[in-house]
Amino acid sequence: MGFFDNKRILVTGGAGFLGSFVVEKLRERGCKDIFVPRSKDYNLVEMEAVKRVYNDAKPDIVIHLAARVGGIGANRANPGKFFYDNLMMGVQMMEIGRQVGIEKFVAIGTVCAYPKFTPVPFKEEDLWNGYPEETNAPYGLAKKMLLVQAQAYREEYGFNAIYLLPVNLYGPRENSDLQTSHVIPALIRKCVEAKLTVSSKQKSVSSTAAHCISPTSDSPPTVVVWGTGNATREFLYVEDAAEAIILATEKYNKADPVNIGAGFEISIKDLVNLIIKLTEFKGKIIWDASKPDGQPRRMIDTSKAEKEFGFKAKTSFNEGLRKTIDWYLKTKKTR
Repeated sequence: MGFFDNKRILVTGGAGFLGSFVVEKLRERGCKDIFVPRSKDYNLVEMEAVKRVYNDAKPDIVIHLAARVGGIGANRANPGKFFYDNLMMGVQMMEIGRQVGIEKFVAIGTVCAYPKFTPVPFKEEDLWNGYPEETNAPYGLAKKMLLVQAQAYREEYGFNAIYLLPVNLYGPRENSDLQTSHVIPALIRKCVEAKLTVSSKQKSVSSTAAHCISPTSDSPPTVVVWGTGNATREFLYVEDAAEAIILATEKYNKADPVNIGAGFEISIKDLVNLIIKLTEFKGKIIWDASKPDGQPRRMIDTSKAEKEFGFKAKTSFNEGLRKTIDWYLKTKKTR
């Protein structure tokens, strides 16, 4: 019998980007009873909705993925909302889970919880050695409180809550709304639309993360990207992230947080050049250094995840980007 046989699983955010892959992985493992609440039916910021979702789902295990997320622009525009919504969703979901006596609570944190100047690679024990990078600190701290809660509840109540720290995710199905999206979907969309700008002789396309301008039909398109390009990031393909969450749900039952990543570092400048190459964009890149870079460097130590529950990322960055670009082009044609 498999771990998930006869288990009732509540996956908040299960209809979203990461959540949809987690639900698929659960089904592949034979889980037949999965409850995915929709935000229009359950506003998990409100305690009454949290109580109702537990009453309706009657879960054995909760995988809490629901979150208010976005890129640097969205975090700067909504620091209060990102703090409050993420804090209230997580704290209340865990508290009611404790009250009703669920078997396990899987809390998903964020690499944004790490201090701004954490030495690379980030180790889990570095988590409390400073304040997070300012542009996303409210979001990062709200998610970080779930670790405090999980450890406190384990100590006082014997509550089995675990806490995972994924790096920046990317892949098919990710939000490409230019007001809220993260760097990879924004850049892919901008490069693709810049090419279309030339062919259709459109004059301009803009966003908070990057914008494309084609002043005349004869001039090449221009993509303006926030920052200097010197900051580094680590990216994890969404299907790999979903696999890590499933493995941790099955096998990990300790208080210590665990990093989830791919174990590599790439500068934003190199990332842009790679996306330019893969999308065959022939225009010009302009770096807007008046806009923030965010955290200077970001790469995590992934050894604990491999040791504790056997997770190691399988998808190469080039392969993952190709799949993501192919998905975007396919969905764009069907719109």
